[in-house]
Amino acid sequence: MNQTSSYNHVTVLLDEAVAALAVRPDGRYLDGTFGRGGHSRLLLRQLGPDGCLLGFDKDPLAIVTGQALAAEDGRFVVVQRSFAELGAELAQRGWTGTLSGVLLDLGVSSPQLDDPERGFSFLHDGPLDMRMDPSRGISAAQWIATADEDDIVRVLREYGEERFAKRMARAVVQRRAVQPFERTADLAQVLTVANPAWEKGKNPATRAFQGLRIFINNELGDLEAGLEAALEALDVGGRLVVISFHSLEDRIVKQFMRRHAKGEADTLPRDLPIIPEKFVPRLKLLGKPQYASAEEVKANPRSRSAVMRVAEKLR
Repeated sequence: MNQTSSYNHVTVLLDEAVAALAVRPDGRYLDGTFGRGGHSRLLLRQLGPDGCLLGFDKDPLAIVTGQALAAEDGRFVVVQRSFAELGAELAQRGWTGTLSGVLLDLGVSSPQLDDPERGFSFLHDGPLDMRMDPSRGISAAQWIATADEDDIVRVLREYGEERFAKRMARAVVQRRAVQPFERTADLAQVLTVANPAWEKGKNPATRAFQGLRIFINNELGDLEAGLEAALEALDVGGRLVVISFHSLEDRIVKQFMRRHAKGEADTLPRDLPIIPEKFVPRLKLLGKPQYASAEEVKANPRSRSAVMRVAEKLR
């Protein structure tokens, strides 16, 4: 893999996300999805000399960009880890429960989608990889070569929300018996032919590719673990800001924030004299979900599905 990338990334909800963090000049912050550093750079501009920012990313090319920023600004450190592992990283640094804010900008970045060599895109032919960190786990090609048909159905249906998952999985299994899948365009062609109902303005392979990508990178599992770790990482009054790009992510974020904002109070007897600690809310929801403006969507169509939710830690 090339150690640099010429593909640009436009940060979604840039000003809104950093504003939602209510940056304190001397605070400690975590950008759990550094990407190409749009949010991190703006956050650093609002930090004072005693503030600090820790960046996480799985992608080795994002880490290269992050290391360059760290060389310019001593208040910033970047590590190549999933934000699901932020608890362990913070424990090593003695930062558990001290953060003023955590930002998670989910999904894939434009450089990952636009670079054919990464294997995320059904529009540009490249190796069928799909891993955010190509040094860990198995590629999409390796998984497709050995997965049971039922497992392929489950991934396309649960993670891609593809209603024709069974038909597509059968087509994949039949074709791989003749020739294994190694390229994105090859897989996209088989999926396209197997899809009997094309949606206007959407490539027939879109949902299937989404499902494979989410599964290969354990995106939903990482999100669930990362949210729990972020809650423990925050200091009282710290902000959790999460930007999602599809309904599966947003549902997890919404349910997590609501659960901790209610503190399971709905299950308590009304006359209980002492309220157990687990039933006391740990988060306060701040405002309604925010979406990209019409101007931002016009300038960056990939922002049209973005949803931002914000909460503040109470205890």
